Amino acid sequence: METRRNKNIQAKLVLLGDMGTGKTSLVLRFVKGQFFDFQEPTIGAAFFTQVLSLNEATIKFDIWDTAGQERYHSLAPMYYRGAAAAIVVYDITSKDSFERAKKWVQQLQRQGNPNLVTVLVANKADLDSERKVDSEEGDQYAKENSLLFFETSAKTAQNINELFYEIAKRLASAAPAQPGGMKLRNRTEGGVTRLFCCSS
Repeated sequence: METRRNKNIQAKLVLLGDMGTGKTSLVLRFVKGQFFDFQEPTIGAAFFTQVLSLNEATIKFDIWDTAGQERYHSLAPMYYRGAAAAIVVYDITSKDSFERAKKWVQQLQRQGNPNLVTVLVANKADLDSERKVDSEEGDQYAKENSLLFFETSAKTAQNINELFYEIAKRLASAAPAQPGGMKLRNRTEGGVTRLFCCSS
């Protein structure tokens, strides 16, 4: 029986969204299984790595958690350039953060990779009694813009692993199934097929 080689994929993932939406808390819950009621604001960006193993691939995420403060927004393109996936986060208790998330989505659509896996995340689902943005509103906007949509809570861990596993599955299915190392191509000479490396 032929054994299929497991793909190893290194993927840059960026988180965007307003200050206080819980971007860092989402990442810490995913990477370290931790949650803190008070999280210092990120300055510039923070970097994390995490590996997820699926049946068809192993994904190594290089995660850039960008600062939400307005003064750092001009730095964002430096972080999302070359990204394979983007998570745009808003806080369900803040209508302003939802409007700002839409602006991030528009910016990614204008300047990002056309194959970018983009997820709209409605965070702080544990604060449902203070909700200002209906789940249906976020879901509808995501559908209209071909985004994945998740409601999450970094505090309770609701949908955190599901969010990152879904991104990993999308990246794995999009990645070409080819073994690592050198690319060998066929060249036929005088009826004899030869393998050669790289490009002709």
